[in-house]
Amino acid sequence: MRPDLEQLRSLLDASPGLAKRPAGPASRERIETAQTRLGPLPPSYRWWLGEYGTGWIGGAPIATAAPAEADEAIMAAWRSRGTRLCFHSEEDGDEHHFALDRRGSDGEWPVVRRDRFDGAEYPVTENFAGFLAVQDALARGLRDGPNPTIAALWRSTPGVLRDDGVLLYGPHQIQERNETFEVRGYAPDWMLVGDDSGGRGLFMRHRGRDRRSVYLLDLGAIGGNLAVDGELLTEDLLGWLATG
Repeated sequence: MRPDLEQLRSLLDASPGLAKRPAGPASRERIETAQTRLGPLPPSYRWWLGEYGTGWIGGAPIATAAPAEADEAIMAAWRSRGTRLCFHSEEDGDEHHFALDRRGSDGEWPVVRRDRFDGAEYPVTENFAGFLAVQDALARGLRDGPNPTIAALWRSTPGVLRDDGVLLYGPHQIQERNETFEVRGYAPDWMLVGDDSGGRGLFMRHRGRDRRSVYLLDLGAIGGNLAVDGELLTEDLLGWLATG
């Protein structure tokens, strides 16, 4: 799914786990120099360079568009390893890489993690925006998402705001919205995952067998049996979003 960059901005500005430093965004010239060396950078990473430019996760910097001789530069020679490009090296030695051989039709590169001990590689997210979303979720104690469907959404985008006003929450929004409407008290097996900007919430189970179905219900009518009281919106949230 194509990342929602305005939701990414909202996440970055609110995140406790994605530290920003005052150096500011990378210049257009430096970004173009990096693309001349590496080829077209993935859109969400290129956007981040132009808007923020520097950032730290867990005390380790995210690679930026700096002169090639700088250690933090995405162009630094040590970062390029065939079809893998390291953009973040954790303090414990594990590394996050862009998978250059798996570029999507939207120009994004998936993110993989390489184990420092055995070199094994594990998929992490569908793109750089998803990487930031999942890191934010982990920092907030949400693991990678409150149920498998929302976890999959966050691996691509930190929430989605559609043209029709439907908002699917990112990790920076979901806790506050659920607390505001006291969802756990009224419907402990459910969670509010979004709203329609018109007074109705989008609800999914975070416990139980069916954690795929999404129900619409007035935010003032939350009760324990949302599957009966609510209107079934979809049984495939990601497919529903993809088809508009």
